[in-house]
Amino acid sequence: MEIVTKIAPIILALMMLGLGTSLTINDFTRVIKNPKDFLVGLICQLILLPIVAFTLIKLLNTPAELALGVMIIAAAPGGVTSNIYTKFANGDVALSISLTAIISLISIITVPFIVFKSAEIFEVSFLSKDISMIGISIKMFFVVTVPVIIGMIIRKFFNDYIALKSNLITKVSVILFIIVLFGIYVSEWDKIIPFLTSAGLIATTLNITMMIIGYYVAKIFATGIAQQKCIALECGLQNGTLAVFIATQLGPEVGVLSPLIVPTAAYGFVMFASSLIFLFVIKKNT
Repeated sequence: MEIVTKIAPIILALMMLGLGTSLTINDFTRVIKNPKDFLVGLICQLILLPIVAFTLIKLLNTPAELALGVMIIAAAPGGVTSNIYTKFANGDVALSISLTAIISLISIITVPFIVFKSAEIFEVSFLSKDISMIGISIKMFFVVTVPVIIGMIIRKFFNDYIALKSNLITKVSVILFIIVLFGIYVSEWDKIIPFLTSAGLIATTLNITMMIIGYYVAKIFATGIAQQKCIALECGLQNGTLAVFIATQLGPEVGVLSPLIVPTAAYGFVMFASSLIFLFVIKKNT
């Protein structure tokens, strides 16, 4: 697990750098000009997703340490994978990118708040006493916000080249996420199976439930079918690498498998498969 602890921050920073190279100022000003769809997606991700996760934790009587791991993945913003799936689904890619970018930037505040508040509610006692909400926010700033800003600067000065390589950058980001998941499963296979038995059900239920909720909430409040697809996929496809990074920072001891990581790993595995099925269903029926 020590290898995952070391590579997760590096891979997360590289992924956020890649996200930054896909962004322009228009991705932010678009939100101001057309706020309705963005606000629907924002509410679904930042408010409904943690509420649904918390409700499922209570309904399924999830153990505290696994419950906190579920709240970590629920607090994480959407990842670049959601942008890819939205494109395949003929959804609103511009909206998807705007949601991913802005929620990722404000996640340095929302993620620590949700995670530490959840730890308090669940009375989780094994967290390191050296860890604080401000400390996690600072670490997230350097591995999330700074790389995004650097990526945007690179895009500013090398726009034509980056535009040509945008598909490659996106593919590399997905591969990096898969590497993190693969590292977790390989390095701790014998220990992770018992945890996955417990975490698999809630991870799958949360993923499917949020895509359905996102789709139908957007159907009521968003402007069209393209926006529905986008918001549903943004609700289902979280930034698993960020969730793993947070989990490794909160674990009781470096190099030891933390049960916090297990729901994030389980969710990362589930979301690819369930989102593909969801993608097939909505493309067939729209």
